[in-house]
Amino acid sequence: MKLVYVADPMCSWCYGFGKQLSVVMKALPEIQLSIVVGGVRAGSTELLDDNGKNFRLSHWERVEAASGLPFNREAFIARQGFVYDTEPVCRAVVTARRLAPKGPLLDVFRALQHAFYVDGEDTTDSVSLARITAKALGLAGFAISAATVLDEFNAQATMIETQADFAKARVLGVTSFPSLMLFNNGVLSSVAPGYIGADELLERLERHLASLAV
Repeated sequence: MKLVYVADPMCSWCYGFGKQLSVVMKALPEIQLSIVVGGVRAGSTELLDDNGKNFRLSHWERVEAASGLPFNREAFIARQGFVYDTEPVCRAVVTARRLAPKGPLLDVFRALQHAFYVDGEDTTDSVSLARITAKALGLAGFAISAATVLDEFNAQATMIETQADFAKARVLGVTSFPSLMLFNNGVLSSVAPGYIGADELLERLERHLASLAV
């Protein structure tokens, strides 16, 4: 039995949901979590203009109201020449998974989110992503250097695995992020097709688990 979390670190609703999912995983430590990166804007080459910024800021307001998590609007508004390509940050998650298969992938995922939404970092930059990922792994006891992370990030196998995650998200039928599913005995069932709070998420999971026990 495991949970399958399909998301993108640069999806604002996924940022809000990360806090809720962390609460749930602490409450249900016996359940394994698998993360599939979805690539919501992977491969984009379009410069983010004022209209694009305002569109995202409107979502940020809603996420902040729902989750209570902070957003660094000033850094985002001030950024110039930014291409909202989510492939690199998704690949950083895959890099962490490859380097530390038993590592705290949700912690790495959330660290990358915090870097973008709160610290105002450029999470399309490979060097920044390597530093952030190495630090998150280090905090969990996995001593992996930023240089090692960067080498793995740039590896062809990592690029291929990232694209495989994007394809898997489509095969799973995910059309919006975040999406959380429960996999048990070969059966995949939807738990949260979208943002919900930790209390409601726990209730849904408990109902799912209870039905499986019957």
